[in-house]
Amino acid sequence: MSTTTAELLKGAAELFPDEVVTSAHVRHLELPYGAGRFALITLDNGFDHTKPTTFGPGSLANLNTAIDQVEKEAAEGSIVGAGVTGKPFIFAVGADLKGVEILKRHEDALAIGKSGHEVFKRLSALAVPTFAYYNGAAMGGGVEVGLHCTYRTVSKALPAFSLPEVFLGLVPGWGGCTLLPNLIGAEKAVSVIIENSLNQNRQLKGKQVFELGIADALFEGADFLEQSLIWTANVLKGDVTVERPEVDRGEAWDQAVAKGRFIADSKVHGAAPAAYRALDIIAASKDGDLQAGFDAEDSALADLIMGGELRSGIYAFNLVQKRAKRPAGAPDKNLARPVTKVGVVGAGLMASQLALLFLRRLEVPVVLTDIDQERVDKGVGYVHAEIDKLLAKSRINQDKANRLKGLVSGVLDKAEGFSDADFIIEAVFEEIGVKQQVFAEVEAVAPAHAILATNTSSLSVTEMASKLKHPERVVGFHFFNPVAILPLLEIVRGEQTDDVSLATAFGVARKLKKTAVLVKDAPAFVVNRILTRFMGEIQNVIDEGTPVAVAEKAVEPLGLPMSPLVLLELVGPAIGLHVSETLNRAFPDRFTVSENLAAVVKAGKRGFYVYSAENGFKPELDPEVAALLKQGDVALTEEQTRDRVLDAVAQEIGLMLDEGVVAEAQDIDLCLITGAGWPFHLGGITPYLDREGVSERVNGKKFLAQGVASVPA
Repeated sequence: MSTTTAELLKGAAELFPDEVVTSAHVRHLELPYGAGRFALITLDNGFDHTKPTTFGPGSLANLNTAIDQVEKEAAEGSIVGAGVTGKPFIFAVGADLKGVEILKRHEDALAIGKSGHEVFKRLSALAVPTFAYYNGAAMGGGVEVGLHCTYRTVSKALPAFSLPEVFLGLVPGWGGCTLLPNLIGAEKAVSVIIENSLNQNRQLKGKQVFELGIADALFEGADFLEQSLIWTANVLKGDVTVERPEVDRGEAWDQAVAKGRFIADSKVHGAAPAAYRALDIIAASKDGDLQAGFDAEDSALADLIMGGELRSGIYAFNLVQKRAKRPAGAPDKNLARPVTKVGVVGAGLMASQLALLFLRRLEVPVVLTDIDQERVDKGVGYVHAEIDKLLAKSRINQDKANRLKGLVSGVLDKAEGFSDADFIIEAVFEEIGVKQQVFAEVEAVAPAHAILATNTSSLSVTEMASKLKHPERVVGFHFFNPVAILPLLEIVRGEQTDDVSLATAFGVARKLKKTAVLVKDAPAFVVNRILTRFMGEIQNVIDEGTPVAVAEKAVEPLGLPMSPLVLLELVGPAIGLHVSETLNRAFPDRFTVSENLAAVVKAGKRGFYVYSAENGFKPELDPEVAALLKQGDVALTEEQTRDRVLDAVAQEIGLMLDEGVVAEAQDIDLCLITGAGWPFHLGGITPYLDREGVSERVNGKKFLAQGVASVPA
């Protein structure tokens, strides 16, 4: 390593004194079949698999020192090869993001990029062949260190392998963008680097890593290292020859990059730079000039580390990985009561989804009730059918399927079903009188300790409980559809909800593997309130005269998972109208009820759009809906529309924080990311509003302190 880079690395280490440093232990062994003496470097941070191995400046320095030793041995001929592997279950999961967070200067960011390259490159420059043994989880820099080796093996048991940088707002900057397309071709590389990242950081399994050609051999997990070393011996002796398909450097490379740009456009609409920077590097790597590619990676890495997108991405990552595990305001978990039986009031689609979730996660008896036997049978039948699907996919075995089916039942008599239930959730029609009646019936037959939960999306939990003898045991338990996919669970504390009920609700949420956020009993809680204000402002500008296409395109820079009117279609116009009416009653000065939306609902339309094969199933404004629309004559531009929508959202979030709907702005973002699929690269919404100056324009201050989701001051 050059003196300059070593000094930069030392300087970076001084900036990051709290790094969990990874050791690089070198041990020597005699390969089978008399193949010779071999040096094996093991990456290990000294903790078990729950604290994965990462690369910060101190860790890179340790690996560099290990390579010093191996390089000397290779040069003098005392070893025939060198390998890199990880501790049990973990190979390495990339750069230490805690260190990246605190960087303040472009030159420090550049040093991190350059030093990673300088260390990793030495593996490919050794005088002997090098091997990477992907024994466990490998991500980011963990994948890249292996790409610098001559050969790679992978374990069939490997659970997660990815280059997730674009997902966070970075590029694979230690060789990934350059080496991977030159190894497996541009098309496969674009799939791993761009497509998987932008599909919620999709992970590869060991077999897929081998099939893509990233690894040269695939072995069982139980004796993975032993088999890898036998294979290594055969390679070094010449008994095994690794043949790799020739990479197509012609038109196929350009087409792959073009496809990557199409994927990026469809996901982030040009609003986030990382994917495009990665694609530029892949495009430029077509001629196989590795050093030019590494230099481009260094430059991109430094620029992105000092940009808002990465800081928002790390902020979002920390919300989901850390804050979600320690919900703000949750009571002492030791207060929670055990839940050994669950009751579900209702047997419709939402109730049936809830029954399935409780059944799979808690594995306790679950009983559904409804107003007639046909509905009850249909609900239980849905759960059975879903269990059969899991069995068909080998997600569960026959014994487990039989056991789960035996645990779910349906009855008409609430007294029969709920007399020994510990947790009872209602999922009936969204009307306060109906829910009050249901709770009164349940309270009359449920045990005194049972928690009564409501899946309401917008109604007052306090009002729902107001006519009960024990309102203290009522809690809001608001799931998001589809229940099995969206992680968020808004746990609502009514005015009289006690700590035991709340603690039990949070305990159940943990077992359900949901991201629970404590919210105040305020109209529509968090996600639906923000989305309704957001959608309402879009609807307002359409009603006033802005063309539908302009209004939709205006918010594309937010990189949302779908456009507002496509989202409305998913939610259902009738539900959207109902929530807007609820919020209009609560806040008539800010929430409107669109006459056009009401007309669409009255006409029985499922949304604003129609889809046809002739148009590639792209959304087109339904002519029947267009005929229903009554618009004014004030047409805004895309920029004017975007400003108005963002101003409305910033105002609403400011008011919600003033009202104490959640503890902090971080909880707003956590809710939007996990309940509405808002992008990581925005950090939810508040970092974006801060970065674009909207927060200060509307509220006179930023939502987040400098350095929380931005470069430290």
